Amino acid sequence: MPDDSLPPDLIFVTCGGTIDKIYFDAKGEYAVGPPQVGILLEEGNVALRYEILPVVRKDSLEMTAEDRQAVRERIAAHPCPRVVVTHGTDTMIETALALRGLEGRTIVLTGSMQPSRFRVSDAEFNVGAAVAAVQCLPPGVYVAMNGRILDPAHSRKNVAAKRFETVPAETEQPATGKEPE
Repeated sequence: MPDDSLPPDLIFVTCGGTIDKIYFDAKGEYAVGPPQVGILLEEGNVALRYEILPVVRKDSLEMTAEDRQAVRERIAAHPCPRVVVTHGTDTMIETALALRGLEGRTIVLTGSMQPSRFRVSDAEFNVGAAVAAVQCLPPGVYVAMNGRILDPAHSRKNVAAKRFETVPAETEQPATGKEPE
């Protein structure tokens, strides 16, 4: 077990999304539950020092500009330069673009198409990819999904294919959220 008296190697900022969905009632409905990333890390025997910082617990379609600003402020307020953000996939790109410009930070957003508690889920793979990426990439904002590390300005979610993909440079996504002054 890592020495908890030392600063974390990375932080996880959690926002909810499918990765955190759990059974809600007897009808089989789902709701966003508590952050699941800690369970994934324990099950994976991860030997890094980390902190989990919940910010919001929402389906990403419900994320607002204020929520994105709260995520940005939480990251900016923490001294750790390596950040993994768990997020719903529908608006992950929008949040990634809102986080651009945080100096000296390597930020990797990830999530899953199926809840992490499902027997068959992409959550473990995507979180593992994000953890590896955040330790190797230079400062900037990235998306780790489907075995790829993507630039959010040149990527999108392909709903029909259930994966993220690169888009041509001429279709760059507009920045959202408050840019640094």
